[in-house]
Amino acid sequence: MKKRERLEIIYDILVLINKNHNQIKPTPLLRKSNLSSSQFDKYILELIEKDFIEICIVDSKKHYSLTKKGFEYINKYRIILKIIEDFDL
Repeated sequence: MKKRERLEIIYDILVLINKNHNQIKPTPLLRKSNLSSSQFDKYILELIEKDFIEICIVDSKKHYSLTKKGFEYINKYRIILKIIEDFDL
């Protein structure tokens, strides 16, 4: 099994949030992202700092949601994946 690269992990986290109606609690996201707690915390902090995701409080519980920049990353990453597929790279 191939080790995931940084950009792929970021994409996976953003897609997981998006697939959950753009709102997911930290623990399910951690489980589904298949990262250690320390790795997860590092990526989440970076995504918040770079404005890809934001923290929302819903019914007194913390959730993560995508920002406009997060949606743009998903779309542009999919374009890159399509190019890689088209050229069999």
